[in-house]
Amino acid sequence: MATQTNSVYRIDPAELPGEAVIFGSTAAMRAVRSRIDSVLSSEMPVLIQGESGTGKEVLARFLHSCSSRRDAPFVRLNCAVAPSNLLATELFGCEKGFIAGSPDGRHGLIEIAEGGTLFLDEIASMHWDMQGKLLELLQDGSHGPMGTDEKRKSRVRVICATNVDLQGLVSSGAFRQDLFSRINVVCLRLSALRDRKIDIPQLCEYLFQKLSRQFRRSVPQLKPDTLCLLKQWDWPGNLRELENWVARAILLGDEFAEGSEFSRQGAAGSTLNSRAPRLNILKRPPRRTTPAVTGAKILKVLRSKRWVRRKTAEKLKMSKHSLLYKLRKAGVPRRRRTHRGLPLDTSIREDAGQADWANRAH
Repeated sequence: MATQTNSVYRIDPAELPGEAVIFGSTAAMRAVRSRIDSVLSSEMPVLIQGESGTGKEVLARFLHSCSSRRDAPFVRLNCAVAPSNLLATELFGCEKGFIAGSPDGRHGLIEIAEGGTLFLDEIASMHWDMQGKLLELLQDGSHGPMGTDEKRKSRVRVICATNVDLQGLVSSGAFRQDLFSRINVVCLRLSALRDRKIDIPQLCEYLFQKLSRQFRRSVPQLKPDTLCLLKQWDWPGNLRELENWVARAILLGDEFAEGSEFSRQGAAGSTLNSRAPRLNILKRPPRRTTPAVTGAKILKVLRSKRWVRRKTAEKLKMSKHSLLYKLRKAGVPRRRRTHRGLPLDTSIREDAGQADWANRAH
C-alpha cells in the first residue's frame, strides 16, 4: 500500500505484475529487460523515458525490488505536483523554525529513502535552482536540511522519469546540461502501447484479474472479436487508458459494451482503424450476452407481448437494460400512447416496410 503526504508516496515494491506483463514480447521491451540486468548492482542513477501512462513508475519499482536495496524504502516524489517553493524542504528536510508557522523540523525524502531508492517522477518540471541542489547530491552524495549549513552523506539511489524530451529542454536552456549528463548514465525507454499491441491479450488478462479482485466481481472473458477491436485502437493514454477501459468493462458489463466509446469514436473517425463491433464485447459466463437481433424482430416480439418490455426482453434473451437501450435509440417514448407516428431509427431498422410505426396496432 502507498501512503500519501502531499505529492510524496511510500510504496511497497512487492505489489508488482510479473515480468511477462511488464515487458511483454516485443523486441524493444525485451531489450529494456536485458539492459536492466547490467545496472541492478550499480549505484548509478537511471533515467526512464516514455509517454504518459507507459508504466514508468512500475519499472522503477521493479528495479528497486530486484536490487540489493529491496528491503530499504522506495520513496516517490512527483516534481510536477510539489510546489517549487516547497520542493527543497520535501527533498532535503528543514530545521525547526525554517518554515513560518511550522515550529517543528521536517525529515526530507532523501533521509527517509536512506539505503533505498528515491524516484523522482516528472523530473523535467524541477525548478532550475533545485536542479543544482540535486546535482550536488548525485555528485558526492552530500545533502543537508534547509536552514542549516550541515552536510550529510546519503546512500540513496536516484531514479528519474520523464515523458518529455530532456535533450530538447537542455538545448532551450530549460534544463541543466550537467544534471542531464548525470542522470542519463543509464536510460531506459518504454514503448507506447500502440507499438506493443501484441501484448494486449496478456495485459488484459492481468488487468481483469487484478481489478476483478479489487471490485469483487467475477472475471469476464474476452471474446476474440473484442481482442481484435482492442488491437485496432491506438491507445493515446497507453497502459493507463487500457486499465481504465478494463475497469469500466468490469463495472458496467454488457450494457457498457453496447455503448462503448470505441464504437462512438470509431464512428466519428478517430484513431480506430475500422469501425468497432457494437455488440457482445464482453462474454460473462454467469450472464447471457445480448444476441444480435434485428429491429424488425424486436418490433414483432414487442407487439406479441403487448408492449410489455420485461416479457419482450425475456423472449429475446437479452437484459431489460439492453432492450431499453435499443428502444431509446429508435426514439420510442416510455409511454405507449405516444408511439404512433414515430419513425424508427435506421440503426435499428432492418426493413422499413416491416417497421411501419405509423400503422402498427396498439
